[in-house]
Amino acid sequence: MSETERMSDIDEPRLFEENGIEAHVAALVMPLLKPLGFRLVRVKLLGLNGLTLQIMAERVDGSMTIEDCETVSRTVSPLLDVQNVIERKYHLEISSPGIDRPLVRKSDFFHWQGHIAKIETKMIIDGRRKFRGTLANITQDGFTLNTDKAAYGEALYVSIPFDGIIDARLVLTDELIRDALKKNKDLSQKFIPEDNLNVSN
Repeated sequence: MSETERMSDIDEPRLFEENGIEAHVAALVMPLLKPLGFRLVRVKLLGLNGLTLQIMAERVDGSMTIEDCETVSRTVSPLLDVQNVIERKYHLEISSPGIDRPLVRKSDFFHWQGHIAKIETKMIIDGRRKFRGTLANITQDGFTLNTDKAAYGEALYVSIPFDGIIDARLVLTDELIRDALKKNKDLSQKFIPEDNLNVSN
């Protein structure tokens, strides 16, 4: 499968899922997002403004405009109210992944190969579970992380399987910003990090 085909697959599964209330919200909103052409990136409860429910989504090309956020909000908010998933007052935030985005699908790793990422793993690899380095040698099973801050005696690179990850995100750098803008120059809306809409519930 080519990178283009991977990036255009709206049904591509995420590598890891939420727990508890966040998982319940994810299960509710995913069937609503797909018909609109969006994919769920993540759901997260944040202790902001009392309590904030953040739903991060994107189109398969990685874009997410303010208008898209409004569309998603109008679609999911009524269902969340009816289901009463969160039994207290909260703010609903619909947002784009941003440039320093979470990496939640294999296609994300293929797409951003060559950039610096922070990775946390389920198991201990080479004596630790948290890593930072450049994404390289992406396959369907995993990838190599060329560590940029290896301590004395630590390996300069580490192989990490996709099924061993619990968290992954890009690190904001000048190179990442330039590449993100370049990759999205043909989209109708310039790539804008953290477009979001806050709605009180």
